[in-house]
Amino acid sequence: MSASPEPSAALRGAAPGGPSPALVRALRKLLRPLVRLMLAHGITYPYLSDLLKGLFVEVAEQDFRLDNKPPTDSRVSLVSGVHRKDVARLRSLLDAAEPIEPSVVPRGAQLVAHWMGQPKYLLEDGSPRPLARLASEGGELSFESLVTSVNSDIRSRVVLDEWLSLGVVHLDEVGRVCLNTAAFVPTHGADEKAFYLGHNLHDHASAAVHNLLAGKPPFMERSVHYNALTPASVEKLNKMSEQLGMKALLAINKAAMDAEAQDQVAAEAGGKPADQRFTFGMYFFTERVADEPATEPTQGGNAP
Repeated sequence: MSASPEPSAALRGAAPGGPSPALVRALRKLLRPLVRLMLAHGITYPYLSDLLKGLFVEVAEQDFRLDNKPPTDSRVSLVSGVHRKDVARLRSLLDAAEPIEPSVVPRGAQLVAHWMGQPKYLLEDGSPRPLARLASEGGELSFESLVTSVNSDIRSRVVLDEWLSLGVVHLDEVGRVCLNTAAFVPTHGADEKAFYLGHNLHDHASAAVHNLLAGKPPFMERSVHYNALTPASVEKLNKMSEQLGMKALLAINKAAMDAEAQDQVAAEAGGKPADQRFTFGMYFFTERVADEPATEPTQGGNAP
């Protein structure tokens, strides 16, 4: 990870006596749904406190280095506010820790990307084609062939059973495998949903923080919001957002697959390494205005 500036430079513009009231309000609003999630799953404040302590140490160590050199325990303690004894203990734990991610998520996302990005797997309107279960029934246009094209070591029956239980796919009246149009958002798998909670919110928050800290160039991070609508109007806008959003996601997915194939060929030929990742996402949310503090404009949008 590249060297980062001193905290005083990274946080330039902050009030000497502490963060600005606007930033505090934004943090409270950002954290509220996460606190609700944690309480719903039995995660209490002491547990979160320990979790945050480790994160403060990790971020201070990785993102606030001088000349890209590993900081001392004392410097991590100074930047993070965590006691030096705790810093030493937590750094040793972080060094030994391994990321825990459900194995089905990366593989599943890759399969869905092929299903929604390869022309042969799409209908004329761009929606994912229902696939026969076995190659003996549908040839290349089968779920078995799709799985094999991504990883020949995985049995398609294992993936199908997993996806049926997670709600990623369903079987139609003639037994074909149909991808649920919500793409890879499992309806039953809590671990898989949690993976995407972390992935999507991390990338969205990272883009917003980059922009707030005046990172160059800014990332696209925009929204449209109105506060004086009827439930019927909101439902209409919800459906419109889903339809237009899926078109945008399918187009970006197809372009990314083509670019990935080209970049891999170029990298193997001695070109620039294909070591960059990106996330493009969108969301829709609604609730009664009375449930929100009256601190926002009634309509508008935000730009980076």
